[in-house]
Amino acid sequence: MRVKVIRSVVLAVSVVGLSGSAALADGFKNCTKLDKASWKPASDAEAKAKAAGYEVRRSKIEGSCYEVYGVKEGKLYELFYSPEDLSLKHTIAK
Repeated sequence: MRVKVIRSVVLAVSVVGLSGSAALADGFKNCTKLDKASWKPASDAEAKAKAAGYEVRRSKIEGSCYEVYGVKEGKLYELFYSPEDLSLKHTIAK
């Protein structure tokens, strides 16, 4: 009986762990089909976020998007910009 309880707890913890890591992966990675040589500079995406009132913390390339991490009104956001035309494709509040 005790072994079944331990197995149940281990299974529950592993399921929660998997669902938690899946929640961190937002899945938004497709902003353009344009090759990287034609992309606008990442600093332009950061400048666009700053112009929209975000305090930019960092940025990176995620798939074919520029992902900019910014803070606005005390809340953290992930902003996904198309490197093709710097249009905002997706926003996630953390």
